[in-house]
Amino acid sequence: MSVVVSDTSPLHYLILCGTEEILPKLFQQVVIPPTVFAELQQTNTPPPVKKWADALPDWVVVQSPIHLSAGLDVDRGELEAISLAREIHAAAVLMDDLAGRRAAAQCGLPVVGTLGLFEQASIRGLIDLPGVIGRLRQTNVRLDSKLIQAVLDRHQARPKKA
Repeated sequence: MSVVVSDTSPLHYLILCGTEEILPKLFQQVVIPPTVFAELQQTNTPPPVKKWADALPDWVVVQSPIHLSAGLDVDRGELEAISLAREIHAAAVLMDDLAGRRAAAQCGLPVVGTLGLFEQASIRGLIDLPGVIGRLRQTNVRLDSKLIQAVLDRHQARPKKA
């Protein structure tokens, strides 16, 4: 088991899809920086996400980075997440934003997005991937439809467990 740092969007979409409980099954702990925590509680945040953030599960910790990584052209949430992941030597950073993913990779951090989390959970038999993807598509998600289809295609091609 491992510790990961999460940006806002993976948490947001896992909660909206009712699959946030895959996180403690995939990782020992999820650490979020203060800006991400605040973004989960904004006035325009969907009620299920706000409710979750108001009563964080015990496997989520809010922690500030000591230093912010200089020279990264990303939003504040991504900057804090990348900086924190570097400081605590996180196993990965959970992030969907393309600029953030590129910056994290440039910093040597493994990156896992919402679709990657769903795929890992599906491989472990934790979720029904096509059903979850169907719920994801009913949200305001801004993920490339080709990426979503590639995940579904890999799922379809995987040998089914008896």
